[in-house]
Amino acid sequence: GQKAGAKLLFVHYCKIEITVVYSIACFGRTEVIDNTLNPDFVRKYILDYFFEEKQNLLGSPGSHLEKPLGGIPGKNCGTIILTAEELGNCRDCATMQFCANKLDKKDFFGRSDPFMMFYRSNEDGTFTICHKTEVVKNTLNPVWQPFTIPVRALCNGDYDRSIKVEVYDWDRDGSHDFIGEFTTSYRELSRGQSQFNVYEMWFVLICWCKPSVLCCSITQVTLLSFLVEAEHTFLDYIKAGYGRKYTQSPSWNPSQSTSLHYMNPYQMNAYAMALKAVGEIIQDYDSDKMFPALGFGAKIPPDGRVSHEFPLNGNVDNPYCNGMEGILEAYHESLKTVQLYGPTNFAPVINHVARYAAAVQDGSQYFVLLIITDGVISDMAQTKEAIVNAAKLPMSIIIVGVGQAEFDAMVELDGDDVRISSRGKLAERDIVQFVPFRDYMDRTGNHVLSMARLAKDVLAEIPDQLILYMKSRGIKPNQTPPDYSPPGLSPTPTV
Repeated sequence: GQKAGAKLLFVHYCKIEITVVYSIACFGRTEVIDNTLNPDFVRKYILDYFFEEKQNLLGSPGSHLEKPLGGIPGKNCGTIILTAEELGNCRDCATMQFCANKLDKKDFFGRSDPFMMFYRSNEDGTFTICHKTEVVKNTLNPVWQPFTIPVRALCNGDYDRSIKVEVYDWDRDGSHDFIGEFTTSYRELSRGQSQFNVYEMWFVLICWCKPSVLCCSITQVTLLSFLVEAEHTFLDYIKAGYGRKYTQSPSWNPSQSTSLHYMNPYQMNAYAMALKAVGEIIQDYDSDKMFPALGFGAKIPPDGRVSHEFPLNGNVDNPYCNGMEGILEAYHESLKTVQLYGPTNFAPVINHVARYAAAVQDGSQYFVLLIITDGVISDMAQTKEAIVNAAKLPMSIIIVGVGQAEFDAMVELDGDDVRISSRGKLAERDIVQFVPFRDYMDRTGNHVLSMARLAKDVLAEIPDQLILYMKSRGIKPNQTPPDYSPPGLSPTPTV
């Protein structure tokens, strides 16, 4: 039987692309595989297993389930095959690189376009795909790029479990030509580059001048490098020291009841609700709970100049607020003194936070910028450039859209479907998460649950974004970073 708190790994086989629906909500989506009716998906889904709860995870005994696909009356839509296995606790990641020599020539014109497929053996003797390399075009002697894979995905922590590797020649129509295969194990691979990791593949050649004559030939696949590192989690970095958060709020006109900033004495407005919902979660990851809070898109006293990065507490030298209560107090006070004024520019406040993030890139600090906006943005090109530049720094950006405006620009900045770019340069990481506030308004008036869902969704990508930055810079959580003092600001935050 399964243990409480165990992890279940789900693997899906079906037509072209599927969306996994779990407990009504969308749980995940596979990659798209072109030109095939029998796809073998690589992407996996991990579900928590709880002994004390009823969970219809597979609906059949064992770890294998086949179900017919429906949706179109009177038509056979195919079959979906799901397999599941309890995950081991191994947290290592393996990075490896392969090359091959004298592969079989499969294309009539030109050479082969080879790629590799890695399969983990299952407890029932079947194999499940766990990695697919890139295609190296027009060569019989490919050198594939290094790739990193969790050890539990490769062998589920069983170092002697068989790993099957197949080599194919890529074809545009999806009918890839089989070149050869070999088997190995994690224990063998961990020996690194040696005679134990040179694998031979045999294939048959037809002599064109004498079709009745068959010739056997041999090709070699060689492991060039193998490196194992521990896969660090978000909590590992939190324990080692984590940085501060930035919050800010735009647009001001609180006197009118139609304003999104209207100060109702009986209920918080949308800006305050979003600030409180997200801030109450992230403040627990900052040791001193002192947060700089900025506003933009308003005329500020005493001279009425337009500003796109002014402190809510009115103190340019020390814009820090004490916890969420301090931020909300500064926000409410600022509503009485500033005046709404366009244009609304995002780039200045993003660049403001980026300057501090650029000053500390050793892993001792990670910055989160929360932008609450009504969807109007006047400097789209400059904002995209600011985000692309910020993607190289230890920071993430959360955007909460309030009101009933169209948020097409915000969706574009989110970059989930298309990675954001500027001047032909792609962002190094996806660092923006956008959610529309209206999707979380509970019609029954239960704001506690709706704001909890809002906070969960806007913060969902932060751990992975932090881990990706740390891994890309080779920063491990067991390294003790130096103390950080923000340039030109006081008091000094503690870590």
